[in-house]
Amino acid sequence: MNAPRDTPASRRVRANGDGTVYQRKDGRWEAAGYVLAPGNTRRRIRVYGTTRKEALAKLTEKIATSNRGIPVPSAQGSVAAYLTYWLENVAVYHLRENTHTRYTAVARLYLIPGLGRKKLAKLTAKDVRTWLNQLRTTCQCCTRDIDARRDRPRCCATGQCCHKLLSPLTLTYIHSVLKSALEHAVREEEIPRNVARNVRTGTPRPRRFEPLTADEARQFLTAAQGHRLHVLFELALHTGLRKGELLGLRWEDLDLDTGTAAIRRTLQRTHAGGLITLPTKTRAAERRIALPARCLHSLKLHRELQQTERDRTGAKRPATGHVFTTPQGKPIDPTNLTRAFLVLLDKSGLRRIRFHDLRHSTATLLLEQGVELVVIKELLGHAHIGVTATVYAHVRLRLQREAIDTLSTALDGPANDEPARNDGYDPPPCGAIVR
Repeated sequence: MNAPRDTPASRRVRANGDGTVYQRKDGRWEAAGYVLAPGNTRRRIRVYGTTRKEALAKLTEKIATSNRGIPVPSAQGSVAAYLTYWLENVAVYHLRENTHTRYTAVARLYLIPGLGRKKLAKLTAKDVRTWLNQLRTTCQCCTRDIDARRDRPRCCATGQCCHKLLSPLTLTYIHSVLKSALEHAVREEEIPRNVARNVRTGTPRPRRFEPLTADEARQFLTAAQGHRLHVLFELALHTGLRKGELLGLRWEDLDLDTGTAAIRRTLQRTHAGGLITLPTKTRAAERRIALPARCLHSLKLHRELQQTERDRTGAKRPATGHVFTTPQGKPIDPTNLTRAFLVLLDKSGLRRIRFHDLRHSTATLLLEQGVELVVIKELLGHAHIGVTATVYAHVRLRLQREAIDTLSTALDGPANDEPARNDGYDPPPCGAIVR
């Protein structure tokens, strides 16, 4: 019997399903095999290596991933092409118009210039991290040619860089837009994993806000008494409603007999539709809140005033049903409300704050009065109590310090002369002295 001859390395017999490995004319090794593709189909792929072992290892890894049920990425285009597809065909139907506009601006200004040329299937976490670090340390005037469009250049064109860097909150927002786009690519089985999730940008510091103190809140309400929209400012400070929620309120949402209000919608200005009424952003924001007696009385007077103004102006169009309107009965533009609010602050002699800080003032004053955090969470319409706890952590810390000081005062007080009752619990032999 003849001994079997050694089979050449390029022609060794492999098991069925293991693929083939052979050497190309250029000296490289090529391995080919069938793997799982999107749509529960099979597709033949090819990998290359400088040695047979390297090519075979790459193919074995692809087949092992396929055997776990993970399809091979089908994305062959660039990141820029996919971002354009995602914004025009996916995000536009799932995001509000203003949010979609911000996402589009982020993609145009940062994502596409930084990562647009890379292949979507070959994008790595290292690429994302390198790009974010570059954004974090690069002057935006120089990168986006902002100085060239100014009438009086003051940065790159003058040779003195102003070092206008992006804030940590902006970097986090840009990173979140990229994560959202890649997450949809994973769901469509274009890529096997979301590499942006493996990159940490750090937790940015929350926005600093300056809520009104109790004395300032009383001063603000006193100055608002003669204002046409004093009911709106009063309701904002007593309930913590957002600007859009206040302007979107309808009389049908209010039950003045039981003293409740149903928060179902919000009023916003969009680029395409102008002033439009939208449902609340989250399910938690759709809520029913209790109204204080002071606001109930003011709302009843406001409804009579609104009808008087409508009769005086002779409005022919049907009433919109909004609680807060212009003298002509039209919805109030959020920008105009902000202007009126700032004028009222100047008139009352208070420092300038944002309208949204009235909401923060409500939560801060409630916390200082000892109201439970879960009650404030329901009133403000936060999705999770962790949001409430995070935003107002500094207030809770101050209350904790006051509570600890109160306890220390009690412990440092004079000892009680009455004999202690023996209830069966003896003190430890060496008790620690609390000071």
